[in-house]
Amino acid sequence: MTALDAHLLVQRGDFDLDLRLTIAPGEVVALLGPNGAGKTTALRALAGLTPLAAGHVTLGGRDLDRPDRRLWTPPERRPIGVVFQDYLLFPHLSTLDNVAFGPRRHGMPRREARAHAADWLARVGLAAYARRRPRHLSGGQAQRVALARALAVDPTLLLLDEPLAALDARTRLDTRAELHRHLTGHPGATLLVTHDPLDALVLADRLVIVEHGRSVQEGDAATITARPRTDYVARLVGLNLYRGKADGHTVALSDGFELSVAERADGDVFVAFSPSAVALYPDRPDGSPRNTWPATVTGVQRHGDNLRVQLTGPIGAAADVTPLAAAALRLEAGLEVWAAVKAAETRAYPAQ
Repeated sequence: MTALDAHLLVQRGDFDLDLRLTIAPGEVVALLGPNGAGKTTALRALAGLTPLAAGHVTLGGRDLDRPDRRLWTPPERRPIGVVFQDYLLFPHLSTLDNVAFGPRRHGMPRREARAHAADWLARVGLAAYARRRPRHLSGGQAQRVALARALAVDPTLLLLDEPLAALDARTRLDTRAELHRHLTGHPGATLLVTHDPLDALVLADRLVIVEHGRSVQEGDAATITARPRTDYVARLVGLNLYRGKADGHTVALSDGFELSVAERADGDVFVAFSPSAVALYPDRPDGSPRNTWPATVTGVQRHGDNLRVQLTGPIGAAADVTPLAAAALRLEAGLEVWAAVKAAETRAYPAQ
């Protein structure tokens, strides 16, 4: 069963969005992509805030948008709840009346709407804040009020636009866990728009990666992280990624450089390996590594407990090394080193 079935065709100046989305009841789908990829445009099109040039939006079997039939449903008549990045709470209303606003617009009597809102405030742990105005709430509290307001209308589709982006790191951690709990209990479909891979991996059942207005990869977290298909996705999951033509255990890249891989493959393939699989040496290493090349350090940044080293050379790559190893190599921009990756540390998979 599908709650949302949409084909979003939007034209805005020199940018056009062509994106198909399906979401099942109870499913959380994360829409990930770089700035300008079309994520917010997609959300606004689903909410009825940006018109479709063509395509359709069908929710719970009901057509909301069909430009070819001149069918369009105003935002306030869509069974959709939205949590915007900046929450957009009404500053002149109390927390209780902010949450009651949606049910009132849907025809619920005032007393009943306020009781319904009070119940939702209790669910998000803010029953004691019912009379407060938004300016007296912390960022995490405002986010929970915005979520309660969106869920109070029992939406068939919940749209979340970067819902944690405005929070500091500690508040974000706590609020992410709270949000996960509420999304797990939401019977409708949820679309989470984010650029943060951690939010997507923690909150979503399925990921849709969008670049330049098009879906470039879709699947669960394990599939996406194991087999990235674009440079953006590879950076997102922290892998080095290359495309080439395989012949057995050798993959020839477009610039002529060859990589040895563990799996036998033929035809167009991607080759991926972790930065932690890249070893650095002051001189050309002897012994087991079958992939070695001269490289130049272009940058060194802290990455967790290690340092991430950016390299140029026959191929660009990232390597993770310990602070001790970095000190021994005296790593700094401009230093020439040798990089090595064992074939057993690589993964090769079809590019089609």
